[in-house]
Amino acid sequence: MTISPVIRLHPDDGVVIARASLPPGTLVAAGVTTVDRIPSGHKVAIKPIAVGEPVIRYGQIIGFATIPIAPGQHVHVQNCGMGDFAKDYAYCADVKPTPNFDLPATFEGIRRPDGRVATRNYIGILTSVNCSAHVASLVADVFKKNPFTGDNPLADFPNVDGVVALTHKTGCGMTQNEPLALLRRTLGGYARHVNFSHVIVLGLGCEVNQIGGLMEEQKLAGRLRAMDIQEVGGTRKTVEAGVAFVREALTDANKVKRETVPASELTVALQCGGSDGYSGVSANPALGAASDLVVRHGGTVILSETPETYGAEHLLTRRAVSREVGEKLVDLMRWWDEYTTREGAEMNANPSPGNKAGGLTTILEKSLGAMAKAGTTNLVEVLRYAEPVTKRGFVFMDTPGYDPVAATGQVAGGANLVCFTTGRGSVFGCKPAPSIKLATNTPMYKRMEEDMDVNCGTILEGEESVEQCGQRIFDLILKTASGQPTKSESFDFGGAEFAPWVLGATM
Repeated sequence: MTISPVIRLHPDDGVVIARASLPPGTLVAAGVTTVDRIPSGHKVAIKPIAVGEPVIRYGQIIGFATIPIAPGQHVHVQNCGMGDFAKDYAYCADVKPTPNFDLPATFEGIRRPDGRVATRNYIGILTSVNCSAHVASLVADVFKKNPFTGDNPLADFPNVDGVVALTHKTGCGMTQNEPLALLRRTLGGYARHVNFSHVIVLGLGCEVNQIGGLMEEQKLAGRLRAMDIQEVGGTRKTVEAGVAFVREALTDANKVKRETVPASELTVALQCGGSDGYSGVSANPALGAASDLVVRHGGTVILSETPETYGAEHLLTRRAVSREVGEKLVDLMRWWDEYTTREGAEMNANPSPGNKAGGLTTILEKSLGAMAKAGTTNLVEVLRYAEPVTKRGFVFMDTPGYDPVAATGQVAGGANLVCFTTGRGSVFGCKPAPSIKLATNTPMYKRMEEDMDVNCGTILEGEESVEQCGQRIFDLILKTASGQPTKSESFDFGGAEFAPWVLGATM
């Protein structure tokens, strides 16, 4: 079977996507040949586009021609830019029944005493402030596995996945309003996370984010052990006390057993990073198909990265189950407009240089591809950063577009597994939740096979459909939730990537 050198995503599109690098003279449409070299994953015009006329991909506006574009020309930053256009929010217009499957899928999960289900079993060390970060790391290092030598201090505790210190750069020098509340909401979410069997929080003692205030505000009394370095008596004594706590907790943590549970216990964070021109063609739609399966089996998926939904939000408001839910999303977009203006930035500063090298031109184009991760089901709720996810189905959480910050918020909200698509090749983990990496194209997958869990480039090559790849992703989600390690877990990723969103001035 001969495969076209380009991909046309919608009948209304004025551009097509190069499957591989195309030399001048390549036939891309009836009567249209390339006049430029078109890099892999980039766009080529198949009709004339006048100055100011919309550039259409996915059947949607991704930008406007800044100079005349002739058929066969490369369409990118040199001739396509941002512009304003009217959006029809049409709240709830596309809401449709989403029946659950009669026989829900299952996985082997860890049922906690409160009834919640974990996919991993970690002991966590949180820090109230950066000043206690090194001490927390010293405690965790005592129990650290070496992925290269195989040395494992936890060999006698096979049901414990690890001891992880989650440190950050803030907690003091900050105003005691929204920035502090946001940090505490994030730490509270991790302290309650179902994938932690036991948690200790270490502070210095004089920071703005006092542990007592954190525990009171987040209602954490009785849930975790707390220590202040100044009160305990310094670094050595605090490390000794922290190590003693972990050793005491290990025996209890190791008592867990996996049991068969329904897939409705899954809460999956949807992430993309290092995106390219194929992200919206292969991995993101395939993850969207898997997301629909998660929701139809009664589970939950979390779409985030508000700046990377900008310009496509009108497609999500149509799927909102109520006008109130849809308006929450629109209000987030207005906040981000005001926030970036106040900070002297603009929304189209995203895509990144790597995204643009991979074929993405504007934030509108990136957003349309990114939202494909969320599939087609109804939008049931819109949440603030790190707010607890309490509704099942497709929910949206406000986060920045920066992957570690976004994923940190999603896991704080309760995600017990992460699916992360990438075209350029991001390496990532997000303890205590396992992270599945999905490659958009085969060349990158082969180059970074030790880091990638799924190759979605098979869609581009005609080897399988989006739906078939989505089923393969869903099957891997169930295996991963049952304890099968991901590629990022094999390298012990996931501690350093903890990155709470920092708002406001550093004082």
